[in-house]
Amino acid sequence: MRFSYAAAAATTLISTVLADVSITSFANSLKLSSSFDPIKAAYWTGLPHHRRTPFSVSPDGTKGYLAYLDSTYSSVVVQEVDLTTFAAVGTAYKTTGYEATGLVAQNDGFALLATVNATGTTDLPTDNEPIVSLIRVKDGAEAWRTPLNGPGVHASAGLTATPDANGDLVYSEASGLYGAYFVVTAYTGDAAGHFGDSIQYVTESTGALTQETGSSTFGCSHNTGIGIESSDAPPFATVCAEDQGDIWLNTDTQYMSGRKIANENTTNGVSGEPMGGMSGSYSNLARFGNSSNYIFGWQSRGALDLTQNTWMGDGYTQCSPRWLNHNVAIATMNSKDTLTGEEASSVVGAAEGDLQVNWITYSSTEDHQNVHTAAISSDVALITWETLTNPDCQPVPLGCTGTYAGTSFQLVDNTGAKIGSTVNSTEVFVSGDIANVGTGKVCWPYVSMMWDLSQPLDSATPVTQMSFACASTGGDSTTTASSSAAASVTAASTAAAVAASSSAAVVSSASTAAAVVASSSAAAVSSASTAAAVAASSSVAVVSSAPTVAAVSTSSVPAVVSVSASSDAGAASDIAQASSSSEVIASSTQAAVATSSSSALFHPSTFSRVARPTIAPTVAPTTGDDDECDA
Repeated sequence: MRFSYAAAAATTLISTVLADVSITSFANSLKLSSSFDPIKAAYWTGLPHHRRTPFSVSPDGTKGYLAYLDSTYSSVVVQEVDLTTFAAVGTAYKTTGYEATGLVAQNDGFALLATVNATGTTDLPTDNEPIVSLIRVKDGAEAWRTPLNGPGVHASAGLTATPDANGDLVYSEASGLYGAYFVVTAYTGDAAGHFGDSIQYVTESTGALTQETGSSTFGCSHNTGIGIESSDAPPFATVCAEDQGDIWLNTDTQYMSGRKIANENTTNGVSGEPMGGMSGSYSNLARFGNSSNYIFGWQSRGALDLTQNTWMGDGYTQCSPRWLNHNVAIATMNSKDTLTGEEASSVVGAAEGDLQVNWITYSSTEDHQNVHTAAISSDVALITWETLTNPDCQPVPLGCTGTYAGTSFQLVDNTGAKIGSTVNSTEVFVSGDIANVGTGKVCWPYVSMMWDLSQPLDSATPVTQMSFACASTGGDSTTTASSSAAASVTAASTAAAVAASSSAAVVSSASTAAAVVASSSAAAVSSASTAAAVAASSSVAVVSSAPTVAAVSTSSVPAVVSVSASSDAGAASDIAQASSSSEVIASSTQAAVATSSSSALFHPSTFSRVARPTIAPTVAPTTGDDDECDA
């Protein structure tokens, strides 16, 4: 088994503080009413992604809600969450559904975006594919349910279904509108058999699907990268990453046009997972408070040697990748439809097509993925990503396998400049929406698990507990979170510790520390080099061992750990940029892609299955007839 789960009976609270960002986690704080499979495979590689768990906080800041797909893959569950302890509150809401793809908390309940069965007897989707519905729950009861595609919805433009609802849901209190952006496949009309995306608006007061400026029934081709964020009036701010070679700020166009954010190496049917791929496209585009400024984050291979995209025509380009691995990139906007800096180049023949990119990492030896961003305040945002060392990256433009080296957290200001140092954690992941909780703090859900990105994986052992983590600004070199039982661990260099007791327990070390507490009174074990901890429950056993420290708490009460380190610890993996002459481009190289999944977002007949190839340093895209794949 490649994934193991912490089976601690107690909530474990860990706080890591470096530079100006503080990361605090509440491990296994939320007991789920239904079990949850935390893995969803990428549809063209089968590589594991975190299955999304939407999370949202009400406008008055008093209620939090978590949504997830239960392990039967046929029910979506929404659970209220206490925003102090991150424990469950009340009885969960449950509905038949196949993906939880967006959630907005309200003061009296929530609105859930989910894939569900179409209703009626005519014009149903082929192969019983689901549709997307927006479900409003008030005071524990369903108030309205509005289909956003399927039978009778925009029939004149062609009916669509949604086998996989990569996308997101946002709400604008100023306009009283929900905005949903999601992947579709058409089953009637001119686009039948093709994949695109749709932007729909729903009125909060009535649940009516409304045609607004910015509504779209069929937009970017094979868009597996979607970003949407609320604005005071429609159209809301939107970003799409399509399979023709670009990422667009398409607020004004709802199509593969607008302000070009980036050139990316893609191929027909595959847009390269810049915003997370399957179960992705959440917490990638964020608004700085109530200002007109936005920030967008994605994973990029860079762009070299721009060529004409003959399929799309004038103004469209394709590129070769600068690396096969990914780096973390961000862009800022001074309005919902205007970039702060320059657009990406569309000059055919340009040697470099990524000179406008603001790189958070810049490495040719590590892969960076699962990129997310959230605004902590009106002028500070958090960027997060996962790092793989020794990556094996597939071309045109598939994913990377490698050794998981942790999740990083970096603060930036509203111009995109870094603030302080990068914090790295191997304990905390980001697998759900990042939401503002209180002032100067954002929080998100994740599953406490051993994360393995070394090979494909379709699913994992279902879990019955959810963890939460929070990021806040402060500037203190150390902090101590509090719970009903106080415990702390500090270290000057590398430390990981777990402690639990009905009274205070403290462990400290000047170099490397490990602590395991397994009773109602404090007990600790430390090691100067290597530590391992084993916990077991009736259904789960966990064994972890690493050159640094792994720790598991099995106490019945929370433990608190704060870690401080020197400023160079957890630093970003940035390296000096190599000259473009050192990059190796293998032109006219293409890899075939196939899928056996019935929910693939490209037409299987277009590709043939091949063995995973030996990797060349970089590859160039090809163009060709796209009658099977493109919108």
